[in-house]
Amino acid sequence: MGILSWLFGGSAKQDLTGIINDGAYLVDVRSPREFSQNHVKGSVNIPLDSIPSQLAKFKNKKHIIVFCRSGNRSSQAKSFLEQNGFANVVNGGTVEIVNQFVS
Repeated sequence: MGILSWLFGGSAKQDLTGIINDGAYLVDVRSPREFSQNHVKGSVNIPLDSIPSQLAKFKNKKHIIVFCRSGNRSSQAKSFLEQNGFANVVNGGTVEIVNQFVS
């Protein structure tokens, strides 16, 4: 099974493209230093450890895609957001994966 299928289940490319085209809130959960070195165009940097104090930034977002360097921190971010009532969160995995779908 490919990494994209594993991360998203099914046809990941189509799903991620559609979500991004529908105005997804792209959240890079890496450190500010990592974000400054490279990031996805249009993404915001909310480090994993800052998410609990930044929940207001996620409210009223139709789609949220979280991502990081390896997919580990984004997995934790997705779980935390879901535990706090956000049902529209996708773990995009890595910066490189998400970057493939942003024009």
